[in-house]
Amino acid sequence: MQIKLKTLCGQLAYFALLLLAFSAVASAQDLTRKFEEYLSAVEKHGVLSGTVLVARDGKVLFSKGYGLANKEHDVPNTPQTKFRIASNSKQFTAAAILLLQERGKLSVQDPVCKFINDCPPLWKDITIHHLLAHESGVANITAFPEFRKLMPNPMTPEELIALFKTKPLDFKPGEKFSYSNSGYIMLAYIIEKAAGESYESFLQKNIFAPLGMNNSGYDHAATILKHRAAGYSRRDGQWINTPYIDMSIPIGGGSLYSTVEDLFLWYEGLFNDKLLAVKSRELMMKPNKDGRAYGLVVGQLFNRQQINHSGGINGFSSHLLRLPTEKLTVVVLRNTDGGEPGPVKVSQALAAIALGEPYDLPQSATTVKPEVKADAKTNDPYVGQYHLSGMNVTVTVSREGDKLFWQGQIRTELLPKGEAVFVMKERPVTLTFKKNSQGEVTEVELDQGGGRIVVAKRVK
Repeated sequence: MQIKLKTLCGQLAYFALLLLAFSAVASAQDLTRKFEEYLSAVEKHGVLSGTVLVARDGKVLFSKGYGLANKEHDVPNTPQTKFRIASNSKQFTAAAILLLQERGKLSVQDPVCKFINDCPPLWKDITIHHLLAHESGVANITAFPEFRKLMPNPMTPEELIALFKTKPLDFKPGEKFSYSNSGYIMLAYIIEKAAGESYESFLQKNIFAPLGMNNSGYDHAATILKHRAAGYSRRDGQWINTPYIDMSIPIGGGSLYSTVEDLFLWYEGLFNDKLLAVKSRELMMKPNKDGRAYGLVVGQLFNRQQINHSGGINGFSSHLLRLPTEKLTVVVLRNTDGGEPGPVKVSQALAAIALGEPYDLPQSATTVKPEVKADAKTNDPYVGQYHLSGMNVTVTVSREGDKLFWQGQIRTELLPKGEAVFVMKERPVTLTFKKNSQGEVTEVELDQGGGRIVVAKRVK
């Protein structure tokens, strides 16, 4: 009797394990189905050209390529395709600075003038911390009116710094936040000075190699790079080969390439303290009052802490998202720089699916269905000039017939989304015009996704 009972208990335990295994497989299959359903809805509108990855507890749940890495040769995107990651490069620059601090080569409290030759007097109070946190006040080079003319020309970090070292500061260092690619050019230069080797070499030896990121590096147009995606921009409703930018220009802030698989390794290494000491990692992710950390943005998603960053450069856009408590990583890399939903919305939807949170299937992506009628009478109040003080740039909103157009670094149509709310046709940017008590438009708020919100005051 005792032997039969033991046998029965063993059989029950075996069947229980089988049920758990079947349940886990069914759950994984259900997640995959939901991921594919959502991404297929995005793909139908022609804006999903890239690769996505979702991982939890150190294991990849879903990884798949969509669209074409090269439209001219019909080469498909895969999880091994290499994309420019744009401003997601900044977190690697920040990690490199913290590695050098751990080794006693510098301190984030060091003044930048300790490393920069012929440092202007206006910069004497700027520290490395200010650069990392976008609090330096240094004019943002990518917002200069002449920046598009600079893009195709190779330049050294010293030559780039010379372009903005004579400009006045936008504000007193540490006074406020203003996103600045100039600051990360300076950080790359400081890394080279402190390390005694090139920025590219330091990252390769001290970050990519130790973490096994064999498909990541500094992008050079002349290099024969297998599985490299070509970049595309949308103009007048058609895809074009994106305007050329020499990758020496965005050094420090947007010059790297990677794959979804390598970026999964990056977050596993970063969040599990395989690269930085615990104190350094905590410092890197310590947010200021605007939620900005070192090369990262800290905020909330589904009532959980999220650490993320987005990126955009000619022909490419990206978003990296981590929910530390759930150990959930989402990576979205695209070889296009326009179209909705953009990488931020896609990564958030994929995170929602993984966590069982509500999400919406996209109804439209390449165009936005107007919720209010666009005509000359309703659009005229928004026509004028607006100044982005943090970037020291003035942009123009004009009307042509019944349509509104934005003229800044790019020219794009503004599509009405709601009362005083528009979206850029060629960029994932939402604009909300603000009025005073007299009903006059006084400013416009630009939501660029990923926590990037800037305000432009009306000046004319």
